Amino acid sequence: MKNIFPLLIAMFLFQISFSQTGVVTGVINDGEYNDVLSFANVIVKGSQTGTTSDFDGKYNLKLDAGTYTLVFSFVGYQTKEITEVKINPGQTTTVDVTLNASAGQLDEVVVTTTARKNTEASVLSIQKNSVTLMDGLSLESIKKTGASDVASAVQNVPGVSVQGGKYVYVRGLGDRYTKSILNGMEVPGLDPDRNTLQLDIFPSQILENVLITKSATADQPADFTGGVINIVTKDIPSRAEYSISLGVGYNADFHFKNNYLTGDKSGTDFLGFDDGLRDNPIPQSQQVPLPQQDGELVRDLTQRFNPQMAAEREQSFMNYNFAITAGDQFDVGENKLGYLASVSYRNETKYYDEYINGQLYRKDESDRSNFELLADRTQTGELGNNTVLISALGGLTFKTEKSKYQFNVLHIQNGESEAGIFRLDNFIVSSNTIKKDNLTYVQRSITNGLLKGTHTLGSNNDWNLEWNLSPSLAKVDDKDFRTTPFRVSINPTTGEEVFTIEPSESGDASRFFRSLEELNLAGKIGLEKEHNLFGFEAKAKIGGAFTQKERDFEVIKYSLPLLNFSSATFGGNPNQLLIPENIYDPNTNSGTYVRQDSNDSDSYNSKIQIAAGYIAEEFKVTNWMNAALGVRFEKFDLIYTGERQDGTRLEDAKILEKSDFFPSANLIFDLNEDENKKIRTSYSRTTARPSFKEASLAEIFDPISSTTFIGNINLQPTYVNNFDIRYEQYGEAGDFFAISGFYKSFTDPIELSFIRRAYGQYTPLNLGDAKVFGGELEIRKNLGFISGLQNIDFNLNFSLIESQQQYSEDERTGRLDNLRTGETLDDNRQLQGQSPYLINLGFNYKDAETGLQGGLFYNTQGKTLQIVGAADVADVYTMPFHNVKLNISKSFGSNRNSTISLKFDNLLNDDIESVYQSFGAEDQLFSKWSPGQEISLGYSLKF
Repeated sequence: MKNIFPLLIAMFLFQISFSQTGVVTGVINDGEYNDVLSFANVIVKGSQTGTTSDFDGKYNLKLDAGTYTLVFSFVGYQTKEITEVKINPGQTTTVDVTLNASAGQLDEVVVTTTARKNTEASVLSIQKNSVTLMDGLSLESIKKTGASDVASAVQNVPGVSVQGGKYVYVRGLGDRYTKSILNGMEVPGLDPDRNTLQLDIFPSQILENVLITKSATADQPADFTGGVINIVTKDIPSRAEYSISLGVGYNADFHFKNNYLTGDKSGTDFLGFDDGLRDNPIPQSQQVPLPQQDGELVRDLTQRFNPQMAAEREQSFMNYNFAITAGDQFDVGENKLGYLASVSYRNETKYYDEYINGQLYRKDESDRSNFELLADRTQTGELGNNTVLISALGGLTFKTEKSKYQFNVLHIQNGESEAGIFRLDNFIVSSNTIKKDNLTYVQRSITNGLLKGTHTLGSNNDWNLEWNLSPSLAKVDDKDFRTTPFRVSINPTTGEEVFTIEPSESGDASRFFRSLEELNLAGKIGLEKEHNLFGFEAKAKIGGAFTQKERDFEVIKYSLPLLNFSSATFGGNPNQLLIPENIYDPNTNSGTYVRQDSNDSDSYNSKIQIAAGYIAEEFKVTNWMNAALGVRFEKFDLIYTGERQDGTRLEDAKILEKSDFFPSANLIFDLNEDENKKIRTSYSRTTARPSFKEASLAEIFDPISSTTFIGNINLQPTYVNNFDIRYEQYGEAGDFFAISGFYKSFTDPIELSFIRRAYGQYTPLNLGDAKVFGGELEIRKNLGFISGLQNIDFNLNFSLIESQQQYSEDERTGRLDNLRTGETLDDNRQLQGQSPYLINLGFNYKDAETGLQGGLFYNTQGKTLQIVGAADVADVYTMPFHNVKLNISKSFGSNRNSTISLKFDNLLNDDIESVYQSFGAEDQLFSKWSPGQEISLGYSLKF
């Protein structure tokens, strides 16, 4: 720590010595295409001072403090003047512009405006000039809301919701219909139970922007329906940029609690990975005998396990985080070389002293006139959670006059430990009370590389070639999950509770190891040719892509039964289970011993190969109508190796082999000359494919949730027809209005369904056809039209969504058999994971003169079908969570390079809950916990 003070002093002196000049920078966009304009001219009016945009359309111009008029021009494009560009000493002013092609002769258009000093305009410009329906968030927009990661940031986008704080749903559609990509390339997920990537692992510090595409084009992957979320990491800066930020967070419900629950810790937990403490102590090749086969070996193997089985109490600490970034660009002859490096760290602790999850309520099968749900299992308890997230991003970029080469490496490391004590009361299927200690640790990591080249070719610079190669490695290790159940009974003499290990009632204590390793190799190449069509400039596109994914998944389970014990109460202390005197002794033929319960159906190897090619044309039909037409071909193969419990085995079997064409058409109508009013229409055909685990023979038991997943080897892809229409109006100073409508029809949608009469078992199924339709409204408006409110921006987006899912035959039969008296069955139901409405509302205040900024934001979503009921088990719905956040920040210092921020989360102190709902019955809890109210304090310094 002592070395940080000279660094801070050096930063301070650097700021003081900074010259009385400033910098104007920005991006020049091509108004005809969703692209940047390279080699455009930027000149200070009335002088010879100027520069040109680089290969990415970026420019950088150092000027003395003052107010200037900048002239932007390019051959064949209308010239624009931006007036009143104010340059402040030591500060950077951002001016992004869009140049439109001239209709005939080179016309000059003078635009009088004041440059905005943020990057929201650049994202709006990308959105405006896109041929698709697109929404986006700039880094500045994310900072306004105080979001620390992508998942919490994108929920402010119209039609976007977040499930479990991690998984993003677009237009109310589940994660299998939403695709997450990194810098335009596919990356593997970190959850074996999900089809998409959890977005809470991407810190906002590494972001340039997040773009959400809601309509398809031929050059995009075909396997999305709701939307494609493109996480764009920071690019090489056009000037030296260095920053450091620090933050802490306090939650009265979570932090400095002496009864916080935790398990054992390794020496590297604070770095997001385990140092080997939780490794499986038994080699994979080792066969575990029964005690009667080799008692000495059984004792030795049992002794190898870490003896801690109980959750322990300690004091919890508050949240803290920091981030450091650095970047610059240098001249190398006539070329440029740039670098970027960023490291961020986040450590968060949560503690729920009243945690309810996984409760089970049933309908009364013997009496249909009884509307109330009957408790089968209630589960309450305490849960402690600690999450560490580290990300490191490094990149190099080399630019020549007509080429750009980019190399990025991103590594994300995430460690999550949980300790819980739960009490389960069983009533119907069995009748007992169980006390259970759970200890879990999950270690996740993603390493992604990106090698990219962009080239301008031809004597007229009318050919553009782009190629990308992106390997990724994802690892997930569930390390030594431990659960110890005790049956709870009452001593008839003393009335005290007695805790006993009784396998017939509560099951054995168990240890659980699960590993997932997925290697992805994605590559694509695209060639564009600018040409004339119908007397207008047009762009032809042709390209191809290939993606190969391979996943190895393995589960190893051990139980810890007791042999010939006269008493197994252990005082209710799970740690007594593996103390030396209670471990199996061959001399007495009694004690705790390890038994391997794994079977081949727990593990599998699966490969996916997707080969794609596309052809497309973007062109003007008239002065006021643009079109983007194309078709994509994809060949999809899924190859599987694995075994079912009945002995059925497949070896490198091609489970799915599909070749499909995916057409798309996007039409954009300009309703006025300056193209600030548009109507967009779109049609596309897309798909949603089964995941590795779903199209398999796997039968995987989870001892923590006591559920079993059963793969479906006959699962087929879903095909979707998508229709969109949208009206957009772009105003001054970032004002924006849009209203949208959409319709989607699904053939063979996939949903996870419980297996009737097989309680706790679920499987993926192709259900009956479905459709989703709805509308979205977005308003961004500066309130300057009201006297005194010129520093306040108002933001509202609202989505209303309806879904209709037909029943499978098995589901229909189960629901009919369990109708209550007077209840009728609808023809369809809501899609799983679909939110009927989404609301985001915000007011943001910014005073550039004082450096004061603040925002008040509200977010909620409607009742969402979380779990589809089966037979006598009712549907489970996630209830609306009303989240109100307040952010306040103050920039100070001679150059306003220092910022202190204060953030308040969940001002309404709302709870997160899911409930069973049934005809005529009172709602019953499935899960409930309180996220509490957090206060965060942060400081950042740029130099």
